[in-house]
Amino acid sequence: MNFDPDSIERREGEVAIVTGANSGVGFEVAVGLARIGCTVVMACRNMEKARLAKAEILAREPEAKLDILQLDLSDYASIKAFAEDFRSQYVQLDLLINNAGLLDYSLQINNNGIERQFATNHLGHFLLTALLIDLMPNSSSSRVVSLSSLAHKKAEIFFDDLNCEQQTKWDAAYCQSKLACLMFADELQRRLQQSGSKVLSVCAHPGGTDSGLFENMPKLLYYAMKIFVGPFILHSNESAARSILIAALGNEVKGGEYFGPQGFLEMKGAPGIATRTEYSKDEAAASRLWDISETMTDQKFDLLLDKA
Repeated sequence: MNFDPDSIERREGEVAIVTGANSGVGFEVAVGLARIGCTVVMACRNMEKARLAKAEILAREPEAKLDILQLDLSDYASIKAFAEDFRSQYVQLDLLINNAGLLDYSLQINNNGIERQFATNHLGHFLLTALLIDLMPNSSSSRVVSLSSLAHKKAEIFFDDLNCEQQTKWDAAYCQSKLACLMFADELQRRLQQSGSKVLSVCAHPGGTDSGLFENMPKLLYYAMKIFVGPFILHSNESAARSILIAALGNEVKGGEYFGPQGFLEMKGAPGIATRTEYSKDEAAASRLWDISETMTDQKFDLLLDKA
């Protein structure tokens, strides 16, 4: 798919939220959006890192319009506070990039008793989207972009074991969370279409990139991967961000599409339509996941979007 980020038309006056914009792929997505004139709200948990990232973006793009708001996607109270803060400062939201991700190497439970990766990667973004989607103009240029992963191909939704306490594979919880992101994007698109909205829900994955997800990996394994494996399967965060940017900005994008690199094992290369599992297309499972997500976040997700 032919997509040149440098040829994208200016988006002056548009507002974008990028979760996890202080590092990795999210940082490069924020750079790309700022470059074309968007006001970029950097939604970050660590404010010190966010301020450093903002300064770095401004060094690269001196005209960038950036704002920082604190957001911890594993904490429902933080998500609700972020939404209130955003609504007090902005009257519309054009792009919501649900980028932030967490990879744990052992089972971690958040304050709500939910496995932390499922809570952060999926439920946190589900709640954030529910709280802000009514601010999106009724246009196909308004996008909710969810980030999945190649890891979704190893997953299913463990409806009877969402905390993955009975699973034996170390990455079962992470893979489930990224599958949930993909299925949420699809179900959101179906419901948007049913509501008559022109807003698009799309999904993307970055391929293979040393984006910060692997910081908690045992150091010996981390450096072995980085030195001996990385050159063959990883690409830069800037290159990885292209799949997300095409999902957010591409003129020919259709709701429900899924983008990713087209090179070796889909780990790197130019962006295009990504492959996905048959399980991820299960509409009944996606609808069930939606209902469970409403219950777990205690948030009814209404789509009252009949705007002119």
